[in-house]
Amino acid sequence: MFEPQGTGFFLLLIVAFAALLLWVALAQQVVFRVFAACLAFIPAMAFGIAAVNKFYDYYPTWTAMFDDLRGGSGGLPDYEQGSLSGKKIQQDINRDTNATIDAEVGTTFVTNITGPKTHITRQVIIYEPPQYFQKGYKHYRFPAIELLHGSPGKPIDWISVLDVEDTYLGLLSSGTAKPAILVMPDTDGGEQYSLQCLNNPGGIQDMTYIGKEVPEAVYKLIPQMQPPGKAWGVAGYSEGGYCAANLALNESGDFGYAGVISGYFSPLTSQVPEDNKPGGKPIRANVFAGNQALRLKNTPTWLILHEPGGDELPQFWIAAGVADRGDVAAAEQFRQLVSLRQLNVPFDLVPSGHTGKAWRAALSPMLSWMTPQLAAVAAAADQAAAAAANKPHVLQRVPVGSVKTGKPAARKSKS
Repeated sequence: MFEPQGTGFFLLLIVAFAALLLWVALAQQVVFRVFAACLAFIPAMAFGIAAVNKFYDYYPTWTAMFDDLRGGSGGLPDYEQGSLSGKKIQQDINRDTNATIDAEVGTTFVTNITGPKTHITRQVIIYEPPQYFQKGYKHYRFPAIELLHGSPGKPIDWISVLDVEDTYLGLLSSGTAKPAILVMPDTDGGEQYSLQCLNNPGGIQDMTYIGKEVPEAVYKLIPQMQPPGKAWGVAGYSEGGYCAANLALNESGDFGYAGVISGYFSPLTSQVPEDNKPGGKPIRANVFAGNQALRLKNTPTWLILHEPGGDELPQFWIAAGVADRGDVAAAEQFRQLVSLRQLNVPFDLVPSGHTGKAWRAALSPMLSWMTPQLAAVAAAADQAAAAAANKPHVLQRVPVGSVKTGKPAARKSKS
């Protein structure tokens, strides 16, 4: 009742505001009237902020708000890169957590990943499901989903705002979803930017970092993991939805499945750091100005019709908040285009509009659709690898006399 969107919280603000106005009216001294009037701005301002939060349904709880507002990793264990290795990560997890709890709920940690080509360094949050710590999965190589946040936003929003951990655990417990590792990178390098996961000509190579370098780095970091490819999915909401669609089509060899939630399908004006320096003043920029071919290459509605077909095209799942007509129309248009290449394209209309409520509602059907298919791909890959490892060596029949022994062959006598 007294959570950020609760009726009790709004009533409390109204009562506080009314009490301060009454103080202004009844105070005898001017100094107290001025003081009360100044204080009245606080509940009034809080009411306005709370109303916006309720409209967009962003922070459902105080915990979510505090985790998000304190920034960074939201208090998650932070394992610095440096001499980072899969073995060291596992040692750190064993030191900081309880093995029994990990096997029940999984574990989440954050690290910095530096791209060897882009030289971008950003935070990446990684969630390992409980099965990762269970004996029955000791030799299983887990698939993965790269989750891309919106703008303004940061990776911790998947946990503090969209509640992906609890949602996923519920699905795993019911058997509706299958275990996968969740990878949540920082797609913008700061909430003041909107890079849209694009490779800016002459600027920040965000697509290469998000679509190539992060998956490759995480694969090297996590011992029991499938390599980037058909056993990897990518999904996102809002700007992250556009990123997911665009990355899936441009980096189709690295992703087998894509989930687009309240996304758009043509690049918007970006918000990039001045002089392409991290932390620089954000400026609006059309990164494809004067390069129509490159713009089309990053327009999913165009690309889906011109991308080579075959088995390389990722499978798409699409969702939009039913109250946002623009999102629904864009999603329906893209679904129709994808339907020319993919049978039975899932399209979910979820409650609300372009809001946190819609994105939370879309998580369950998206994970329920994507993870079983990723698990099937992972199982097939493991079986193929095991078969190749156990395949007996077949000796080829060699014609007599064709093997060189190092000794001269006996000379045949003439008859």
